[in-house]
Amino acid sequence: MKVKFLTNPTGLSIMTKYVLISDSTLGYQYRDFPLLDFLPCAPSRAIPGPIYRFLKGPAPPTAPDGRVDLAPYSIRKLEASLLTRFERKDVAVIQEEYLAQHITDDTEIIAVSTMDPLGLGPVTMSYYALFGGELYAWVWREWDLLMEKINSVRRGKKAKLVVGGPGVWEFTLMRDAIDKYNIDYVFQGEADDIAPILFDQIVSGSIDPSLFHSGYMTYDDKFRKIVQKDEKFLARGVSFAAYPKLEEMPPIVNPAMKGMTEVMRGCGVGCDFCEVTLRPLRYVPIENIVKEVEINLKAGQTNAWLHSDEIWGYKHGNMFTPNEDALSELFSTVMGIKGVKTSNPTHGRISIPAGYPEMMEHLTKVLKGGPDNWIGVQTGIETGSDSLAKQHMPNKTLPLKIGPDGSWQDIVWQGVAVETKNYWRPAFTLQVGQAGETDEDNWDTVAMINRLSNSYVEGRAFEFTATPLLNVPLGRIKSRELNREMLTESMLAVYYASYRHLAKMAKRNGYRDARGNMVVKLGTGGIISFGGGLMLRTVEKIARKRGVDVDKVKEYGLENKKEITSQAALARA
Repeated sequence: MKVKFLTNPTGLSIMTKYVLISDSTLGYQYRDFPLLDFLPCAPSRAIPGPIYRFLKGPAPPTAPDGRVDLAPYSIRKLEASLLTRFERKDVAVIQEEYLAQHITDDTEIIAVSTMDPLGLGPVTMSYYALFGGELYAWVWREWDLLMEKINSVRRGKKAKLVVGGPGVWEFTLMRDAIDKYNIDYVFQGEADDIAPILFDQIVSGSIDPSLFHSGYMTYDDKFRKIVQKDEKFLARGVSFAAYPKLEEMPPIVNPAMKGMTEVMRGCGVGCDFCEVTLRPLRYVPIENIVKEVEINLKAGQTNAWLHSDEIWGYKHGNMFTPNEDALSELFSTVMGIKGVKTSNPTHGRISIPAGYPEMMEHLTKVLKGGPDNWIGVQTGIETGSDSLAKQHMPNKTLPLKIGPDGSWQDIVWQGVAVETKNYWRPAFTLQVGQAGETDEDNWDTVAMINRLSNSYVEGRAFEFTATPLLNVPLGRIKSRELNREMLTESMLAVYYASYRHLAKMAKRNGYRDARGNMVVKLGTGGIISFGGGLMLRTVEKIARKRGVDVDKVKEYGLENKKEITSQAALARA
């Protein structure tokens, strides 16, 4: 055992009953560079340790007792829930170097929040399929280190280890990992209203089956859903409502990473590949949003990052028509809080900018978007194929419709044109491997990427990023059979077109968007620019080896470049 696992920086012990922590991939700033938060998804053998640690950035600031100044939003919500019953001195969100200081004989529970502990997330799996080899991404490597540190400190003590967060589904596929890491319980679902009850019952060693269900959902050999009984897994029981009510979701009491505050839960769009759509829509009261923004401001976070699964669904109307008044009120209220300089939503579909350019222009003014303030938003466009869009995500186009309002590619193009004109920069995700997918569908996606990458509005190149994701059947993940052969030639064509555009963006924006002092900006910008080119060359080498005609990819869909660039007039329609 390495001595550093037992480090106690102050030499003092603090009697903390409930120690809260997240894996470090969620607790670092990654130089505040757009999309660099996905760096841990890369294979650890592909990114040298020194480069990874530099781009990861410095350790998060902490108080002298090890409590973090900033923490991932999920941990802050758990903290807020626990503080509705327990005293502040008993609940601590800490940095991992202070584990030995806080985990003592008095500690009851160590709660860990995670998003991709075993490296099975969509982005991580896409890298696995592309590069092949050992399934050991940085996210998994970091998780291993954290678990080793926690277990070395808790050895011989009574503290229970409980894991929660959006990544816990991975333990249903890799069940042996629970025993490997000595995890006592894995909790699935939302717990804003019931966390104190859950913690009480775990401490007492008596789980009421009417309050908490023991088991999890998984898949059999034929990929049919089944419910598996398992005492290590806990979820909301029949005595509770399926989801917390608004009034039972306390606002955070300490600052969250990146100035995040939640404005709504659920989505309602109904894409068949997304679990989020199953959650009911709930809109956080404006007064709670203001409280959380003000708390984040106390930590010097002047950007309010407004989290939702679909911002254009905020209090929307029939047929997913955006509620411009509600959106304007939300953004105006946030921007009107003293100290807030910028704000942006986390997620939003592309059909709304396409169909409501005047609203986008108005909201941009409210958010003070401009050349020095690009408004980022993550968007799943998933495909360039009309047939796949209609099959898997028909509501994503609403209130526009494929056919009367153009093809799916036309809707996406128009949306990006409006966003670029108004200084919004979408980060797109694309999927390959969807059910019913054909080679023609993937080439439609290639055409869409190329068309967007070579388009302009008012003299500015379209601003967007495109990240390809592999839709991997859960049964395939469970079997641990994942290799490059999963990617067909047409899938690799999508990968190559995407990384070709990402390399262009990295070269164009790497130095401009880097943060920090001049040395850090040069270092970050240089690595981003060089890394984008290196990644492109690597993907091109893989694609050529697998028989992809990369010259065809470069030109596909660009038969009439004049038409593409001249359509900028549409953005002013």
